[in-house]
Amino acid sequence: MKQRIKFHKHASDASIWYLNELGSQVVAKTGIPSDRHHLGKLILHSLKDTPSNVMQIDGGTGETETFQDALERSVGCANAFRKFGLKGDDVILIMAPNCIHLTTSMYAAFYLGLIVAGVDSTLGIKELQDAFEICLPKVIFCLSERERDVEEVIKKMNLDTTIVTYNKGGKCDFMEFIHKYGRETSVEDFKPADFDPEERTCLLISTSGTTGTPKCAALTHKNLMYGLPYVWMITSKFPSPVDRVLIVSPVQWLSAIFSFILSPMMKFTRIQTSLPTTSEHTYDLINKYKPEFMIISPTMAISLTKRETRNKCDFSSFKYIVVGGSAVPQTLVDDLKVITPETETFVAYGCSEIAGLAFNLVSAFPGSIGRPMPHLESRLIDPETQKDILEPNVTGELWLKGPVTFKGYYKNPQATNETYAEDGWLKTGDLLYRDENWNFFYVDRLKMLLKYRNHHISPTEVESVIIKHPGVLDVAVTGIPDDECGDLAVACVVPQHNTTVTAQEIKDLVKESLADTKQLRGGVIFMKELPLTSTSKVNRAMLKKLAKSMTRE
Repeated sequence: MKQRIKFHKHASDASIWYLNELGSQVVAKTGIPSDRHHLGKLILHSLKDTPSNVMQIDGGTGETETFQDALERSVGCANAFRKFGLKGDDVILIMAPNCIHLTTSMYAAFYLGLIVAGVDSTLGIKELQDAFEICLPKVIFCLSERERDVEEVIKKMNLDTTIVTYNKGGKCDFMEFIHKYGRETSVEDFKPADFDPEERTCLLISTSGTTGTPKCAALTHKNLMYGLPYVWMITSKFPSPVDRVLIVSPVQWLSAIFSFILSPMMKFTRIQTSLPTTSEHTYDLINKYKPEFMIISPTMAISLTKRETRNKCDFSSFKYIVVGGSAVPQTLVDDLKVITPETETFVAYGCSEIAGLAFNLVSAFPGSIGRPMPHLESRLIDPETQKDILEPNVTGELWLKGPVTFKGYYKNPQATNETYAEDGWLKTGDLLYRDENWNFFYVDRLKMLLKYRNHHISPTEVESVIIKHPGVLDVAVTGIPDDECGDLAVACVVPQHNTTVTAQEIKDLVKESLADTKQLRGGVIFMKELPLTSTSKVNRAMLKKLAKSMTRE
């Protein structure tokens, strides 16, 4: 059954109206109706509009950049791209922390209709080769410390690729790249490329997730321009919904990309850093720059809200905190409300394949992820029968359809065909249910379900019980194989600092809360930290291996 839900009564569509107006201004200049979705032209127009605004601050170095600075260097970078013969559908790859030059190269690519691929800057040689094989980049931007590794990989793959280092110390650093190749056309005379934003891919987002093989979701300019406004339904003040936004996500995350793109359009200042985003450094950034908004993963939020360290930070500057990227424990939301009671905290559900959010996070029913966005149609499908679930409180796979759904997985038609149903519905692979009022609740990833004697166990459900123990900082549940029973659930627990928690306490808590089929028959493992993927999600494949080899209580 298809459902369209109106905005929640407290949500604002001002962000949509604002970006529509911005698009109309660009179309009035160019005379091309589709330019309202052309990211490059929208960003270029916005940078010229308020040149003296501070666009970004690198909290690691103290460097600042105005819109005018970004305008001049991004145009210079685009000129250099043209000098090198780059054209539509060529890929530039960025593998660096959030330094001051990073978005300049991104904007330049958007001007010309090039594709931007963000990659984890800490990847090893083999992982880099896997990433390069997918996108075959023409230009790679990195730090000089990684130049030798990148050279080794492109030589092994026989790629004709230019390496540019954002910092000095490389064979061609970013400013040298611009000064040497980017001076042919002035800012005043520069013209972005014309192309169809509905068809032109602008981003490749890694969606390897927690268990699967690496693949990249291809998002178009139009996908993003439909998806971008919805995170800002939390306010009606535009432009400048807030003054300062803290970015703690790396370039390969869509949450970072959103702020990179929207900062010139919505005229807020980004606080980011070229240093590792440790808890201590993040505390320093918050205390010094007093940001008003951030999107943060549950893993990092748990780290920042540790009882023994959270008093080091004054979170009260935040007007809004959005938590998302994986399952969000209610205990984390409760902690944030205690730590900073005046801050509005939201739980976000989205995915790369829809260029952002699927549910309205404003005024969501407690424990839910909200109601479906108005630009999306939604269905819940029984994974076994493939039939629609029409009644409330029955779990099924979420299917979505709308203008934000992605083109497919880049150069991977098999994965694309497996993700789309024949009639164009996107299979998210996520299990949800709804209540009688159409509030949706996240259950788990379909592939993560454990099976004990023909009974399904949701790791997320068991985790949500264990995390309530005051001695537990973080937890992930996996399974170990058993010939007779199938999967035996194992809890991998990270204890709170200076607290005592026993395996029996964990088992008793689960026994008191959940059915017999969901008990921890595989035991409990205590760990210093959970293994994470490059996108800071729990590495479920690694966790399963560790559970087989480590001591279980």
